[in-house]
Amino acid sequence: MNATPPSRWSVRFPSLGARLVGLFLVLAIAVAVTFMLGMHVVQATGWHETLRPLVLNYTDTLVAEIGSPPDVERARVLAQRLPLRIRIDGPDINWDSADEPPPPPPAEDGHPRPPHRPVVTLPNGDPLPLVVPEPRAPRSAPEHMPPGAPGPHVGGRGLPYRMALPTDIDPTHWRVVRRLPDGHRIVFSLADTSHEQRAEHIGWATLGLLLLLTAFAYAGVRHMLHPLVALREGAVRYGQGDFSQPIAPRNRDELGDLAEQINAMAARLHHMLDAKRQLLLAISHELRSPLARARMNTELLDESGERTALLRDLGEMRDLITDLLESERLADVQAGGHAVLQTESSTLSDIIHAQCDAQAAAGTVTLQLDDTLPALLLDRARMRLLLRNLVDNALRHGGESGQPPRVSTTGDAQSVALAVRDFGPGMDDSQLQHAAEAFYRADAARLRSTGGVGLGLYLCKLVAEAHGGTLALRNAHPGLEITVTLPVSVAQG
Repeated sequence: MNATPPSRWSVRFPSLGARLVGLFLVLAIAVAVTFMLGMHVVQATGWHETLRPLVLNYTDTLVAEIGSPPDVERARVLAQRLPLRIRIDGPDINWDSADEPPPPPPAEDGHPRPPHRPVVTLPNGDPLPLVVPEPRAPRSAPEHMPPGAPGPHVGGRGLPYRMALPTDIDPTHWRVVRRLPDGHRIVFSLADTSHEQRAEHIGWATLGLLLLLTAFAYAGVRHMLHPLVALREGAVRYGQGDFSQPIAPRNRDELGDLAEQINAMAARLHHMLDAKRQLLLAISHELRSPLARARMNTELLDESGERTALLRDLGEMRDLITDLLESERLADVQAGGHAVLQTESSTLSDIIHAQCDAQAAAGTVTLQLDDTLPALLLDRARMRLLLRNLVDNALRHGGESGQPPRVSTTGDAQSVALAVRDFGPGMDDSQLQHAAEAFYRADAARLRSTGGVGLGLYLCKLVAEAHGGTLALRNAHPGLEITVTLPVSVAQG
């Protein structure tokens, strides 16, 4: 069954904690934006329905107090009394309150004079905001409001209708512009713009706080997800057959329950594997004595073809039992059981010479050895078993080529390698990954003449892994090459 490919986001952001923090951050931003939009709609609705007419009326009152044509002295008094900047532009008057001298010094008691603010209140007693910017497009209107029309009046005379309408607006600086009938323009804006700097500082401080909270959130998520590291390490150990160390649950939550469930599953698997191993060992031990008696009785028979075939079959059964026992011992080492390797300082060349010199002298095997390779801590008996199985496999499947198998050694600063190559037909590429499995035999090898029960390469793989190495197969064209790689770190301990 094909595995589902990972999503694009999981490839770009492999950390589960980072993805969770990112999700929470996006959710927080979405909530904040939704809240601000909702508040903006609420404020805009309240402004248009309630405050806008009052503020426009109050602004027109200020314009009426300045008069038309504008009275600079009145505008100066208003600018000193209110936190406003007033600018008058026109054909006759061009004046700006920002060009006026600073306000008078503090009073004799040393306290600054509080600015005089006109008290304008709503019917419910709340103070009326001074100026609130509102974009409004200019439009044509009658020169004066009729006497009975709504709007501010001074001395029974209606103000110019244009004065009640903003003709220009600059929301950035909170500026409101009024045009007078005589061609002058009065611009009201806030005198103190420090709120813009404060808003910028508050914005940067908010961003910094958001980043700090994100960092704390990421650290918290990593702490909460830290048990996943123990779960991953435990799964790797169980996958390698090491059931000696269970996963320690860190918390009483869903991850703790998952750790306990995985431990229970691993315990059941360990029990089943151990029962299988004990059954194989018991059967193998029980078969040894009957096989020994059968072989002894067969050897007492007269020479014949049947006697030879029977001895061959009994020999295969003996080898099968020996390989089963050895593979289970080595598998127990891989699973964290008692060490069975009897290591001593040896070189691959010494082991190969001890095992293959007779075959090399007979011309059935060729040797290409590097005698400069370092000595390693090896179990000589099991390394000779590995070499014997590899050479027998090469002779069995490459003998028809007429070229003897080749045994060679190579090495570098990190590892040494033992390679056995035959010059036969090789294997199908789809079979290479299964060739070192227990009892696996390729279809082409299921012949009585080739012998073997499918445990040779599996046993070689276990011997290599027990020494901390690996076993790899590849088609050499022609033939098959099997390479055992051992790390130099096992040299002299």
